[in-house]
Amino acid sequence: MLAYRQTAGRGRERRIWQSGAGNLALSVLLRPAGVPAGALGRWSLLAGVALHQTLSSYLEPGRRLVLKWPNDVLYQGAKLAGILAESEMDARGQTRFIVFGFGVNLLEAPRLDDRATTSLREAGGFAPPPEEVAEQLLLGLAIWRQRLVEEGFGAIRSAWLAAGPALGEPLRVIIGESERQGSFAGLDDEGALLLAGPSGITVITAGEVLGARGGRMERGAHGAD
Repeated sequence: MLAYRQTAGRGRERRIWQSGAGNLALSVLLRPAGVPAGALGRWSLLAGVALHQTLSSYLEPGRRLVLKWPNDVLYQGAKLAGILAESEMDARGQTRFIVFGFGVNLLEAPRLDDRATTSLREAGGFAPPPEEVAEQLLLGLAIWRQRLVEEGFGAIRSAWLAAGPALGEPLRVIIGESERQGSFAGLDDEGALLLAGPSGITVITAGEVLGARGGRMERGAHGAD
């Protein structure tokens, strides 16, 4: 379902997602068969990879988008897009459906006090129509679903790691009222974040990831302040 304007959009942690005219607000319903609750993290990363690939196709060479775990898309440390994943399980613990809510700042980005934001127009000088981006994103989701079936989760994990933070990058993870600090050590077989610290590797299945200096995350030469 594609909306041309949202007045009550929702993001993670009960935040409000603001989406004006010219931006993308798309909900996609999937009914993957036989997916246990523990494997939902893989599907969240799949959605992030498909979105990253779609949006990257509109940027000029040398400009790079970065994935923030599990599926936010950043440009030069500023949030350009996010995905809210919701699901329902049956009595056997199998997934009945997954709904991905995609929010992408195509034309403009809301100005927020707690984090930097940007738009695809700011990143690349061009804002494609929401209908076009939705069509390409749906195609990308179908392609990556097929790759999951044929190649397994390893293909998705490799694609995510190629677009995510560099191994060893310092991270902070907010989990409820607590905070963990460490460095990025990859993803496990279910898509959980691996955080390396003084006492070893911690597996993070839920939380908000921040760079060592707040919301900013570095990767290669994707830009500077």
